[in-house]
Amino acid sequence: MTNRVSAIQATTSKQRLALAICDFLSNSLTDGTLQADDKDEIEIAINCIGGAFGVDPTDKDAVSQAIGSQNLVQIYSVYEKLKNASPKPAGGPAPAPASSGPASGSTPAPTEEQKKQAEGLKSKGNAAMAQKDYPTAIDFYTQALALNPGNAVFLSNRAAAHSAARDHESAKADAEAAVAVDPQYTKAWSRLGLAKFALGDAKGSMEAYKKGIEYEGNGGSEAMKKGFETAKRRVDEISAEEADATSATRSGGPGAGGGPNLSDLAGMFGGGGGGGGGGGMPDLSSIMSNPMFASMAQNLMSNPDTMASLMNNPRLREMANQFGSGGGMPDIGALMNDPNIADM
Repeated sequence: MTNRVSAIQATTSKQRLALAICDFLSNSLTDGTLQADDKDEIEIAINCIGGAFGVDPTDKDAVSQAIGSQNLVQIYSVYEKLKNASPKPAGGPAPAPASSGPASGSTPAPTEEQKKQAEGLKSKGNAAMAQKDYPTAIDFYTQALALNPGNAVFLSNRAAAHSAARDHESAKADAEAAVAVDPQYTKAWSRLGLAKFALGDAKGSMEAYKKGIEYEGNGGSEAMKKGFETAKRRVDEISAEEADATSATRSGGPGAGGGPNLSDLAGMFGGGGGGGGGGGMPDLSSIMSNPMFASMAQNLMSNPDTMASLMNNPRLREMANQFGSGGGMPDIGALMNDPNIADM
């Protein structure tokens, strides 16, 4: 299909998930999960998913880059283990005691050997991060989580790798899982704050950093406080922008219903913003070239009450009627010396 893209371009979480789903469906035809009779329908489904998300399920490099060394079933098993490992809400029922054998749907705790292997994979992930090889780091952290699910450090480290790779949605998901597993692991709060800020959720970012500061105690670390202040400034900026927009909408702006309009002023004299009218009215630019009149106009534009007073001034109305009916334009100097007008 023409809208498919290469492995390098499949950069979003949704595109990678689409490739993983296509890989799962394809493998299900060969591992006995599905019957041969289902082949046509599955191939149609794979093509539809690939076309809809702009990816090529037949591109082995793209699939490999999307899922790393794990397939979708293995990735989902990690999720299930994390879900089972998540702490119960406060006040909820106490966890059931461990039984001698694995219960249905439960996940056995990792052995010491598995924990050791997972730590080694985490170290390799950290080394890849130092080299800025973020896809490799993510792969190592994912392998570590497969061996030791529910490890907040592994999740937090993978969140950092996702953020460095600019996949902030995945970073947010990993950081949220990490703080759910161990809210006292404060690095996870920092990484959640960073991911939310990058996604435009300044308020959520500020709240995440605030939680981190609370768990750190003693007022929080400098890095955590800096993150909080950055997010708070953005929240304040957004509030100010919204207040300005609301104020502008209510006032309507100059000349937009509620504010004075220079064309209204010119209309009093039988003229407009264009060339001279039939009654001898000069164009508006000529009037505004007079410093006194320009100063008065500026005052009017900033004070709607003054404009209303001017429009109701009988002296000005009288002069407007005079030259509006062909009596000629009054002298601007004489006009500005009138105490009823000069005070405006």
